[in-house]
Amino acid sequence: MMSSINTGRVVIGGLLAGVVMNACDMFWNFVVLKDDMIAISQRLGMDPAAATSFSTAVPWIVVDFVIGLALVWSYAGFRSRFGPGPKTALLAAVAPWLVTSAVVFGFATMGLMPIAAFVKGTLAAAVTTALGSVAGAWAYSEA
Repeated sequence: MMSSINTGRVVIGGLLAGVVMNACDMFWNFVVLKDDMIAISQRLGMDPAAATSFSTAVPWIVVDFVIGLALVWSYAGFRSRFGPGPKTALLAAVAPWLVTSAVVFGFATMGLMPIAAFVKGTLAAAVTTALGSVAGAWAYSEA
């Protein structure tokens, strides 16, 4: 028997996933990828200070919450087929990570970022997406 998706819990789990993903992204972008982000900003003729400002970060903060909702919604749909738990959460994270990585790869091939920065960012995104999905799945229940 197929149960329906608990929309309220998708929202709660999606918000939790978004918080986790934003925390991860702050670490990646301001610590691990900081030099890459500065180099990309300068390469594109942007002021690195403006590129790392809060007003520039706001759309990306929202993006993490949208992806978090997509992760938990996917997880909720996958649960009936694969069962609840972290393994299913990681499986649900594959498609959103793959799609976003493909888009960013397109930007990298246009010369907007070096391939090395793309690779580092994609690996960071895999960790971020996995952690966000597992956190969001933890908060999801069907009842």
